[in-house]
Amino acid sequence: MTKIKICGLTRECDIDAVNDAYPDYVGFVFADSKRRITPQAALKLRERLSKRIQTVGVFVDESIEQIDDICAKGIIDVIQLHGHENQAYIERLQEKLGKPVIKAVRVRSRETIEAAETLNCNYLLLDSYSDKGAGGTGETFDWKVINEVRTPFFLAGGLNSLNILQAIRTVKPFGVDISSGVEIDGFKDRDKIAEIVDLIRKETGGGETGEQ
Repeated sequence: MTKIKICGLTRECDIDAVNDAYPDYVGFVFADSKRRITPQAALKLRERLSKRIQTVGVFVDESIEQIDDICAKGIIDVIQLHGHENQAYIERLQEKLGKPVIKAVRVRSRETIEAAETLNCNYLLLDSYSDKGAGGTGETFDWKVINEVRTPFFLAGGLNSLNILQAIRTVKPFGVDISSGVEIDGFKDRDKIAEIVDLIRKETGGGETGEQ
């Protein structure tokens, strides 16, 4: 079963939408982004979220102390890193917090992925390369460079209802990470979330719906 992550939730109606569609993960972005959310706002959304959906916190070169504070409040279950965090940083983070770590990789070549696989993280997130920084591009990349990746990985970058099944069949990821592909005018759309979750579930099996 391909895991589903809907990233960049900011509003109560976003939470209501995912509670109905029931993806495996949702993401709160604490880094500089148009989808950035404060820890206080994220805590309120977490309280509204189904207990069976895991939460992922997205950070870029954040201090371990700040991540620890957010984790201590019970806001997130998984830590996702999008900056220049190295092996030593990841090891300190895991030792201190004991939570799964996803390391995002801006893919330029097969060698980019191979280098990331040397990191002692739980998952990779393979995303499109951009020279504009750590944020998502909303565009796909050449999936042919993904070959025999040993670390379980999420596929990201321009995924939507039109290409999601092709992506899963081609790449066979552990999970998919979707953000702009379920938005209209920059905001999450309930119907788009429901549609893409349903497509993936029918293709790969598993999952539940209707959890409040």
